[in-house]
Amino acid sequence: MNRRRFLKWSGLGLVAATLGGLGMRQAQAGNRYYSGPVSDHFDGTTFFNPGGEEPRGFTDLLRWQFGGGKIEWPRPAQAADVVTTKPEPRVEGSRLVVTMVGHATLLIQTAGLNILTDPVWSERASPVTFAGPKRANPPGVTFDDLPPIDLVLVTHNHYDHLDIETLKRLVSRDNPAIVTPLGNDTIILGDIPNAAIRVMDWGDTFDFGRGMIVHCEPCHHWSARGMGDRRMALWAAFVLETPGGKIYHIGDTGYNNGTHYRQVKAKHGDIRLAIMPIGAYEPRWFMKAQHQNPQEAIDGFLLSSARYGIGHHFGTFQLTNEGIDDPPKALKVAMERAALTSAQFRGLRPGEQFDVPLAEPA
Repeated sequence: MNRRRFLKWSGLGLVAATLGGLGMRQAQAGNRYYSGPVSDHFDGTTFFNPGGEEPRGFTDLLRWQFGGGKIEWPRPAQAADVVTTKPEPRVEGSRLVVTMVGHATLLIQTAGLNILTDPVWSERASPVTFAGPKRANPPGVTFDDLPPIDLVLVTHNHYDHLDIETLKRLVSRDNPAIVTPLGNDTIILGDIPNAAIRVMDWGDTFDFGRGMIVHCEPCHHWSARGMGDRRMALWAAFVLETPGGKIYHIGDTGYNNGTHYRQVKAKHGDIRLAIMPIGAYEPRWFMKAQHQNPQEAIDGFLLSSARYGIGHHFGTFQLTNEGIDDPPKALKVAMERAALTSAQFRGLRPGEQFDVPLAEPA
């Protein structure tokens, strides 16, 4: 049986597609999503992390999948983890409120704007509805309780970040602006041709209006939706420049010696809030290049000199080996080592909110 058929019928093909085509190092005749000039992170066919590490290939995927060590998550999640919140319709002025929906989906409210990151209300983070990583808890905000959305940030195309069905619902209801890195516009428009999309490259700036400017910044990750589109669409972080200060949002990233954290500090200076992933990091030998762990997240937070931080990307979809409560436990240890308190950095559970102060904690 050839490798492609083995993946398809063994179930590993679903794992590979869900996590972004981990299983294939295929020859690529051309880029199906993007055509543009060569740059320091695009070779004419695929995107890459300058000076960084590529994701691992098929052999390592098998080693991970058959290597054991995966901790089973409770289903349903513990009651303490399940909270449903109805956000305010709008948050005005310099006040900043962030509500965790689940995984990498957060509602950011400030300056009268409602912003969603990597929205996923689907039951599974998967290319199919009958299999793949399933929610361990419901969204912390029901879709019907979601206020009108003005802007959606889609950081990259992995299924736990780019969910076409949720985007269809948002476009049909609110028709928000969707900001996403190069190539992801092709994926979205293929299913939602009337979506209002602004596509950005690293270093690009977009004046959204109403006092907000969006900056597209590097992070250390990769992309794919299946077996044949590895790194054909770009991944990115964003800095939102708002009347109440700058918000640094990262959907997924490897730590990569803190390179992008140093870069964002040098470029943007004072950052009021940094939102960064802290989960999906075990086994470390396989995940290190693409997913930072809680200690690395805290190290990056300190390098960025952000005043406040939020940890996300844990406790909703089991993508890797660690237990459901391992990321917040490891985060607590990392924060204690750095002498940080929960007033400065919080790992938000679904339904939890953070009303971010303007001033430094006392």
